[in-house]
Amino acid sequence: MRKHSIFHVAIVLILFIPLLSKAQTGIFTDGPGYRRWSVGINGGMLAPVAVTGGNNDFTKWKASAGYGAYIKWQLLHALGFRADYVSGKLTGNNDRKLGNGSVPDREINSFDTRLKYAASLSAVVNVATINWLYRHNFVQAYLSAGGGITGYSPRITNKSGVTTDYKPGANNLKEFFIPVGAGLKFKLSPVVNIDLGYTMYYVDGDQLDGYNYGTNNDKYSYGYAGLEISLGSSNKFQLAWQNPAKVMYDDMVEQKARLKQELETVNANNVRLSADVDKLLRDTDGDGVSDYFDRCPNTAAGEKVDGSGCDLPKDTTPRQLITKITNNITEDDRRLVHEAIENLEFEFGKAAIKPTSFPSLNGVAKLLITKGFSLKLGGHTDNVGSAERNMIVSKNRAESVKQYLVTQGANPSRIEAVGYGADQPIADNKTDAGRQKNRRVEFTLY
Repeated sequence: MRKHSIFHVAIVLILFIPLLSKAQTGIFTDGPGYRRWSVGINGGMLAPVAVTGGNNDFTKWKASAGYGAYIKWQLLHALGFRADYVSGKLTGNNDRKLGNGSVPDREINSFDTRLKYAASLSAVVNVATINWLYRHNFVQAYLSAGGGITGYSPRITNKSGVTTDYKPGANNLKEFFIPVGAGLKFKLSPVVNIDLGYTMYYVDGDQLDGYNYGTNNDKYSYGYAGLEISLGSSNKFQLAWQNPAKVMYDDMVEQKARLKQELETVNANNVRLSADVDKLLRDTDGDGVSDYFDRCPNTAAGEKVDGSGCDLPKDTTPRQLITKITNNITEDDRRLVHEAIENLEFEFGKAAIKPTSFPSLNGVAKLLITKGFSLKLGGHTDNVGSAERNMIVSKNRAESVKQYLVTQGANPSRIEAVGYGADQPIADNKTDAGRQKNRRVEFTLY
């Protein structure tokens, strides 16, 4: 084999290597959502001439009928592999005059070559998809190149009119060739395409026309028209006609719809949360207790209320002027108050005192009654929520403690309830433990 033949074989191997490597991973299967396999048949004209490369060894060529078929596998939208078969006849003669006006005086006057087969494998590249901006493809332009083997038998006619075989035993000559082609494909339906193409065959030898004149190798071409039929499920689209612009557009529309739905969900949640917040903060009677927690929603303006929004009991005890406290505050007194602070708990998010806190508060009430002490209650919260809300909660909880002590007999005039909100933390509000410590009611005995 000649050196350039080896080069041609190398090209074919390079084309085969990616396909063979993919075969190891099972790529010869129908891809998700697309049809990859198709078959085609075509018919046209064969001629011993190429657009690039000129004529063969005779001055005049003739077009003869040819036919072909192929099977194609589409790897990507723009890349596929096609195995072609072409057969027919090639003819030519020396009837055309030379440039100086003379008729060629050659030993061989014409040839007639039977092209038994031309089998090739080519890579097919879609270089353009017409009307893609409108997302509806109906015309494709493509280029192809590859390598193959052709089998043929030439017959020659000398200038005396005698026709013989090219040479004894030349009925089954074989040559390597490189096919280079271009074409247009029209989409008739989701299954059928019209295929118009032109392929040039560069043969690695100079025996195709039965005559060796000059230094150029032989070449021929095939112009054809045919039908291509896509194989596979009718529910899937042809991968070769997949429109990247349409896919991107559809993805964008889908993402837009999804984002719109998410935004509508967020807006609905915001509306619901706003309604819940309004319900928690609304205070129709202006007593400092929101309607949501207010058990007495119609208290008179300016009346003092407890943590549940109800009027505090009126102090009907005759006023006594105490000029001197006869008993000093002892360590036992301080311990009793400290235990009350430690044991004081409220219902979650409310000013209602838990029953477990009652025994300790009963001790404080008894202390106030028996020793005549005064008590300042300071309500505090963590920094979660608005400052206004925290101030209300802290005041309500301090008032709840005062109300309970009064119900146990303590003098309300000697108990002061104040709310400080989140303004006086004793621990770090960044931690759960810190926030727990900051949610408190301080007792100051004096």
